[in-house]
Amino acid sequence: MFLQIHRGFTTSVWFVKGLREYTRSGFESAASQFNPGDLDVDVTGQSFLITGSNSGIGKRTALEIAKRGGTVHMVCRNLERAEAARAQIIEESKNENVFAHILDLSKPQDIWDFCADFAKRNDHLDVLVNNAGCMVNQREVTDDGLEKNFATNTLGTYILTCALLPLLKKANKPRVVTVSSGGMLVQQLDVKDLQHEHGTFDGTMVYAQNKRQQVVLTEHWSRLHPGVHFSVLHPGWVDTPAVRVSMPDFHRRMGQRLRTEAQGADTVVWLALSPVMENQPSGKFFQDRKVVSTHLPMAWTQSSLEDENKLMEALEAMAAMFKPETT
Repeated sequence: MFLQIHRGFTTSVWFVKGLREYTRSGFESAASQFNPGDLDVDVTGQSFLITGSNSGIGKRTALEIAKRGGTVHMVCRNLERAEAARAQIIEESKNENVFAHILDLSKPQDIWDFCADFAKRNDHLDVLVNNAGCMVNQREVTDDGLEKNFATNTLGTYILTCALLPLLKKANKPRVVTVSSGGMLVQQLDVKDLQHEHGTFDGTMVYAQNKRQQVVLTEHWSRLHPGVHFSVLHPGWVDTPAVRVSMPDFHRRMGQRLRTEAQGADTVVWLALSPVMENQPSGKFFQDRKVVSTHLPMAWTQSSLEDENKLMEALEAMAAMFKPETT
């Protein structure tokens, strides 16, 4: 009973924080302190791979990078939507170096195969943006026997990043940017039920747990690969197609208080492009261009190093299961 009361209190504190910081007005307040020159850059000749880039935050990120001359590799699930978004980005940016790739991040072997092929066709990768994600509200199992949210948000992100690290390390000052969520602040890392096979299935909380896992991954990678700059962020509460579909009640209640896609993408673009990041420590969690805490005060969401290591070991083992011998 006490734990339930504490969780309810933590969620309430988080929601009040969200109304103040994660909304459109929260962004406008934070943006008044931004340095506009941070994104006055030309990244011609640099390559960027952005997952989930046919709509929402990913699409806006791809557009902003293309406007600054970057070569953009869009990784999307649906060919028709990917090509439509690609055409629009090329038209608006006047940059022809925008390419669409089709990949479902819930399919581990396909990720390994994609990365092997991508490495054959490209000699380096400057920035990887892990933006794609899903929130399935009913427990769904993939053909590989994986819970869909975990397969996409956590294992998919893990495999894609690990498989592309050799290519990233061939670049000058490579970066990996992962789009997490402030919802992870109400979750403590849970390594006992990664597939969410037990208890009541709550898609929102499963998604938040996946996003906590992404924060742990980022911290781990930053220690393991000092030559690559890793960062993870909360984009705020953004009016995207994914939010409208997965969280219709929340979308309806928040209405015009939700951020625009451009506002949601701002820190993603800043982390991917700004020279300021060259002097920022790796492995940190950002919100509106600032490092913020990964835990709420008195929320009891800190995890042990033992549990964090167990997560990494589990992901490494699962990733290996689906890795083709020739990869």
